[in-house]
Amino acid sequence: MFTITETRPEHAKPGTPNDYGTIVFSKPSETFRHFLDPNLGRKALRALPAVVLGTLLNILDGISYGMIIFPAAGLFSKFGGAGVSMFFVSTVVAQLVYTFGGSNFAGANGSMMIEVVPFVHILASTIAGDILGDDWAEMNGVNREVVATTLVAFALSSLLTGFTFFLLGYLRLGVLIGFFPRHILVGCIGGVGIFLILTGLTVSTRLPSDALDPPTWEILRYFVLDPHALVMWVLPFALAVLLRLITARWKHQLLFPIYFLVIPIIFYIVVAAAQLDLDTLRRDGWLFETAREVGGVDSWYAFYTYYDWRAVRWTSIWTTLPTQFALLFFNILHPPLNVPALAISLDEDVDTDKELVGHGMSNLAAGFLGTVPNYLVYVNTLLFYRVGGGNRVAGFMLAVATFLLLIIGTWPIAYIPIMVVGALIFVLGIDLVKEALWDTRHRVSRMEYITIISIMVTMTAWDFVIGVLFGIVVSCFFFVVQNSQRRSIRTCYTGDAAVSTVRRPAAHRAYIHEVSKQTRILQLQGFLFFGTISHVEDTIRSLVNDPTFHAHPVRFVVVDFSLVAGVDLSAAEAFVRVQRLLAAKGVVLVFCGVSRAEVSKALRSVGVLEQPYVELFETLNDAMEWTENAYLRAWFRAQKKETAPVVLPGRQKVDVGFHETLAGSPRGLQLKDAGERIIAGELFTDVSAEPLHTLLKAFGSFDALDHASLSALAPYFEHVALPAGAVLWERDDPPNGLYIIQSGILRASYKFAEHTPAIEESMVSGTLAGELSALSGLPRNARVVVERDAVLWRLSAEGMKRLEEAHPHLAQWFVRLVLKAAKVDTDTLLAALATR
Repeated sequence: MFTITETRPEHAKPGTPNDYGTIVFSKPSETFRHFLDPNLGRKALRALPAVVLGTLLNILDGISYGMIIFPAAGLFSKFGGAGVSMFFVSTVVAQLVYTFGGSNFAGANGSMMIEVVPFVHILASTIAGDILGDDWAEMNGVNREVVATTLVAFALSSLLTGFTFFLLGYLRLGVLIGFFPRHILVGCIGGVGIFLILTGLTVSTRLPSDALDPPTWEILRYFVLDPHALVMWVLPFALAVLLRLITARWKHQLLFPIYFLVIPIIFYIVVAAAQLDLDTLRRDGWLFETAREVGGVDSWYAFYTYYDWRAVRWTSIWTTLPTQFALLFFNILHPPLNVPALAISLDEDVDTDKELVGHGMSNLAAGFLGTVPNYLVYVNTLLFYRVGGGNRVAGFMLAVATFLLLIIGTWPIAYIPIMVVGALIFVLGIDLVKEALWDTRHRVSRMEYITIISIMVTMTAWDFVIGVLFGIVVSCFFFVVQNSQRRSIRTCYTGDAAVSTVRRPAAHRAYIHEVSKQTRILQLQGFLFFGTISHVEDTIRSLVNDPTFHAHPVRFVVVDFSLVAGVDLSAAEAFVRVQRLLAAKGVVLVFCGVSRAEVSKALRSVGVLEQPYVELFETLNDAMEWTENAYLRAWFRAQKKETAPVVLPGRQKVDVGFHETLAGSPRGLQLKDAGERIIAGELFTDVSAEPLHTLLKAFGSFDALDHASLSALAPYFEHVALPAGAVLWERDDPPNGLYIIQSGILRASYKFAEHTPAIEESMVSGTLAGELSALSGLPRNARVVVERDAVLWRLSAEGMKRLEEAHPHLAQWFVRLVLKAAKVDTDTLLAALATR
């Protein structure tokens, strides 16, 4: 014998999830300590009400659903008792496995998986049709090949289910099942409900199980117009409805079994009072046929006499594989839903993966014993706990009681009123249809509700396997439709709303703010696939349509992938089409934020990154910095009087097709006009001495500066020349003054928290560095290095003190200029970060 043990400290709470469910040979463990308890007798007495309730529930389930395991047609019409025996064998196996450690629920109730009845019907019908032909339902007598093959198919379904459960639990993959759409399972449950209602009709009227497959006009007329048939199915249906009306008003765990015990008592009271003959009632369809239905044997092991490996048709087993996999798919969805729900109801901590291992072992055992799949029953277990059955002693007693029912055999079935079985089947069918259609009406979307209905219709009109496949296909279709309606473009704006973090002179900043309207930024999100990329492509195309392009010319289209989870082949190829369209217009396609390997792989696979007029940057800030530099370079290169080229940060290669004269196109004319209005005055100033020229460049746009004031400030600045790579200061260093950059580039790196990426800020000629910490006296908040050879002018703390003593009004005026520049630079940095 084997059990599932768990490794945990002795003081740990029972039921706490362990790392792995481990299969070991049985030895004294916590599972068996319950049976060595000195208070075992007291526990057994306290568990009696729960055992009685569990036994009654198993009887009701066995006679209702065990009776319909085999189709009630043709050669299977006499196998109702065999189905009941198979039900109880599977139930006993499950109960023993769960009791001896297969489940963390001490009072777990196992049972045959009753929802598989439609699928096992398909297995039996497929095998009979494959061996005997389409007319098998009209044949009487037992065919050993068909029965043997069918029994092997049933056992195979248990083995496949058990192996899958065990593998999922042992590898701790139970969470994967939770990813499957819930509404498909609900649709399948609704389809099972309709099947049970139709089965209730055929069982109540003693028609073959395929009489309503599909329903015909003649059959419907028979149900409605034939008085005897009408009474036979209306009575159990009314009993089922009455039960649900009673349970809606009164809630008690014993109400359900007592109700179905009272029905046969009343039935036999009426029979005795009217002195009716049982054989006559049996011929009229009120009672089941007498025992010895299976080859004259009424023992519980009768179905084993038909296991004959020489008679098995393995080619027929092969034809059932699609149904087997559909059945497997349906089976594995139940425990990951039932187990967490039961854990919440009972306030217990459980490990779903260990429960899957237990389900695997119980189904493997059922398969090796030649019976049908089983599982832990949510409702039965909950009722079992509520009447005192929350321990393994009670679970073992229930297994013994169920085994005694199995040993008794099938002969009592002949004395069970058919209306009881019909009412039981109707109750479950109505409950499942209600769960699928009524309970979900306000809980699911319209598309999900349509999917549920379509699965139920398909299962009823055609086939359960087709219904499952149809549900998967419809869900995939609706998934594509729903995701296609989601916005794949998070934001779309122009470049003037998304500046870079580069600290630039005021004139450069104003120029960039105006000409960056030629830059369009698209921030994408989610997963880009064939359903969402069309909106992205249409949006980019609209930017370069002739009427729009002439009114609002575009030079750069920046596509930010930082929020994109993945790109499929269709979406990647769409960017190739976009690149060709933009390149024909002279527009550069700039990609950035391509940090995920799957996104980069998709774009590289179609070769779009190697195309002309395509650039790739790590971040949106890098991309915007490059476009801003391109605008500045274009204007400075067009100025024939400019002798010293402007030094800019970032990538130096800029080949975007700007004409040197900036004439001949709306885009070039806009750059030329903005540059002449904003930057030209800076180039042709009459102040050339340093640091006067640098001071004028840094503060000229904030106030009216005169030569005298600048000349008075100049003696307090120190000349500093630093090579590339030099560290100007580290974070938390004490301030040693503020700096004004005459030439070269500095780069500051801000790190505000360990879990956040560093923020980079470049500072070019004509800007300040370290001004706020110098004025406040607080430590530096960034690391600053020299990116390119730099010439700086430093106003030290001592120099500032001497300026304040010698020229207090001039010092106050200078501090106001510094604060104005600092405010603009801070606002620019915050604006840049806000758009990321």
